[in-house]
Amino acid sequence: MPNASCLCGQVKITAEEVKPDVSACHCQSCRGWGGGPFLAVQCGTKVQFEGQEHIKEYDSSAWAKRGFCQSCGTHLYFYFKKAEAYNMPVGIFENLEGLAMAMQFYIDKKPDYYCFAQDTASMTEAEIMSYYASEL
Repeated sequence: MPNASCLCGQVKITAEEVKPDVSACHCQSCRGWGGGPFLAVQCGTKVQFEGQEHIKEYDSSAWAKRGFCQSCGTHLYFYFKKAEAYNMPVGIFENLEGLAMAMQFYIDKKPDYYCFAQDTASMTEAEIMSYYASEL
Protein backbone atom coordinates (compact mmCIF):
# COMPACT_ATOMS: atom_id res chain seq x y z
CA MET A 1 0.00 0.00 0.00
CA PRO A 2 1.22 3.50 -0.76
CA ASN A 3 2.64 5.40 2.21
CA ALA A 4 3.05 9.12 2.81
CA SER A 5 4.13 11.38 5.62
CA CYS A 6 4.52 15.00 6.54
CA LEU A 7 7.95 16.64 6.52
CA CYS A 8 8.53 16.25 10.26
CA GLY A 9 7.25 12.66 10.38
CA GLN A 10 4.59 13.34 13.03
CA VAL A 11 1.82 12.25 10.60
CA LYS A 12 2.07 9.03 8.62
CA ILE A 13 -0.52 8.04 6.04
CA THR A 14 -1.48 4.74 4.47
CA ALA A 15 -3.85 4.89 1.50
CA GLU A 16 -5.24 1.59 0.24
CA GLU A 17 -6.13 3.03 -3.16
CA VAL A 18 -4.18 5.69 -5.03
CA LYS A 19 -5.46 6.29 -8.54
CA PRO A 20 -2.69 6.92 -11.08
CA ASP A 21 -4.41 10.04 -12.45
CA VAL A 22 -2.91 13.30 -11.21
CA SER A 23 -5.16 16.35 -11.14
CA ALA A 24 -4.20 20.02 -10.98
CA CYS A 25 -6.45 22.58 -9.33
CA HIS A 26 -5.89 26.20 -10.31
CA CYS A 27 -8.46 27.84 -7.99
CA GLN A 28 -7.39 30.80 -5.87
CA SER A 29 -7.83 28.76 -2.70
CA CYS A 30 -5.44 26.00 -3.83
CA ARG A 31 -2.92 28.47 -5.25
CA GLY A 32 -3.04 30.46 -2.03
CA TRP A 33 -2.66 27.32 0.07
CA GLY A 34 0.44 26.05 -1.66
CA GLY A 35 1.81 28.88 -3.79
CA GLY A 36 0.88 27.14 -7.03
CA PRO A 37 -1.56 24.60 -8.42
CA PHE A 38 -2.59 21.76 -6.13
CA LEU A 39 -1.27 18.54 -7.73
CA ALA A 40 -3.19 15.65 -6.25
CA VAL A 41 -4.06 11.99 -6.51
CA GLN A 42 -7.40 10.51 -5.54
CA CYS A 43 -7.13 8.22 -2.53
CA GLY A 44 -10.79 7.43 -1.90
CA THR A 45 -12.14 6.60 1.53
CA LYS A 46 -9.70 3.92 2.72
CA VAL A 47 -7.07 6.17 4.27
CA GLN A 48 -5.47 5.66 7.69
CA PHE A 49 -3.55 8.22 9.72
CA GLU A 50 -0.95 7.69 12.41
CA GLY A 51 -0.39 10.82 14.51
CA GLN A 52 -3.87 12.19 13.91
CA GLU A 53 -3.47 14.47 16.95
CA HIS A 54 -1.02 16.51 14.84
CA ILE A 55 -3.56 17.13 12.05
CA LYS A 56 -5.39 20.44 11.87
CA GLU A 57 -8.35 20.89 9.51
CA TYR A 58 -9.80 23.94 7.79
CA ASP A 59 -13.28 24.09 6.20
CA SER A 60 -12.31 25.63 2.88
CA SER A 61 -15.70 25.35 1.14
CA ALA A 62 -19.20 24.01 1.57
CA TRP A 63 -18.12 20.67 0.10
CA ALA A 64 -14.55 20.21 1.32
CA LYS A 65 -11.98 20.75 4.03
CA ARG A 66 -8.19 20.76 4.01
CA GLY A 67 -5.88 18.99 6.42
CA PHE A 68 -2.32 19.84 7.33
CA CYS A 69 0.28 18.92 9.94
CA GLN A 70 0.12 21.49 12.69
CA SER A 71 3.77 20.81 13.57
CA CYS A 72 5.47 21.35 10.19
CA GLY A 73 2.66 22.70 7.98
CA THR A 74 2.78 19.95 5.36
CA HIS A 75 -0.41 19.85 3.30
CA LEU A 76 -1.93 16.40 3.83
CA TYR A 77 -5.30 16.31 2.10
CA PHE A 78 -8.31 17.89 0.48
CA TYR A 79 -11.32 16.01 1.92
CA PHE A 80 -14.68 15.84 0.16
CA LYS A 81 -17.28 15.93 2.95
CA LYS A 82 -20.22 14.27 1.17
CA ALA A 83 -18.17 11.51 -0.50
CA GLU A 84 -15.89 11.15 2.56
CA ALA A 85 -13.00 10.85 0.12
CA TYR A 86 -9.47 12.21 0.11
CA ASN A 87 -7.41 13.90 -2.58
CA MET A 88 -3.81 14.09 -1.42
CA PRO A 89 -0.75 15.96 -2.66
CA VAL A 90 1.09 13.63 -4.99
CA GLY A 91 4.45 14.79 -3.65
CA ILE A 92 3.94 13.42 -0.12
CA PHE A 93 3.87 9.81 -1.34
CA GLU A 94 6.95 7.63 -1.59
CA ASN A 95 7.66 5.76 -4.81
CA LEU A 96 4.40 6.15 -6.75
CA GLU A 97 4.81 4.89 -10.29
CA GLY A 98 2.77 5.01 -13.48
CA LEU A 99 1.24 8.42 -12.81
CA ALA A 100 -0.09 10.73 -15.50
CA MET A 101 -1.67 14.18 -15.45
CA ALA A 102 -5.32 13.60 -16.29
CA MET A 103 -7.45 16.56 -15.19
CA GLN A 104 -7.25 20.29 -14.53
CA PHE A 105 -9.84 22.05 -12.38
CA TYR A 106 -10.67 25.77 -12.51
CA ILE A 107 -8.83 25.97 -15.80
CA ASP A 108 -10.29 29.45 -16.38
CA LYS A 109 -8.56 30.65 -13.17
CA LYS A 110 -5.08 29.41 -14.15
CA PRO A 111 -2.68 32.34 -14.30
CA ASP A 112 -0.56 32.88 -17.39
CA TYR A 113 2.78 32.45 -15.62
CA TYR A 114 2.74 28.63 -15.75
CA CYS A 115 1.38 25.89 -17.99
CA PHE A 116 1.47 22.12 -18.34
CA ALA A 117 2.41 20.38 -21.56
CA GLN A 118 -0.08 17.53 -21.14
CA ASP A 119 -3.41 17.73 -22.91
CA THR A 120 -5.96 16.95 -20.18
CA ALA A 121 -9.65 17.09 -19.49
CA SER A 122 -10.61 20.30 -17.70
CA MET A 123 -13.45 22.04 -15.89
CA THR A 124 -14.12 25.77 -15.50
CA GLU A 125 -15.29 27.46 -12.31
CA ALA A 126 -18.88 27.53 -13.64
CA GLU A 127 -18.80 23.80 -14.38
CA ILE A 128 -17.48 23.02 -10.90
CA MET A 129 -20.08 25.25 -9.20
CA SER A 130 -22.81 23.51 -11.19
CA TYR A 131 -21.44 20.09 -10.21
CA TYR A 132 -21.43 20.96 -6.48
CA ALA A 133 -24.60 23.10 -6.52
CA SER A 134 -26.51 20.65 -4.32
CA GLU A 135 -23.86 21.04 -1.57
CA LEU A 136 -23.85 24.85 -1.45
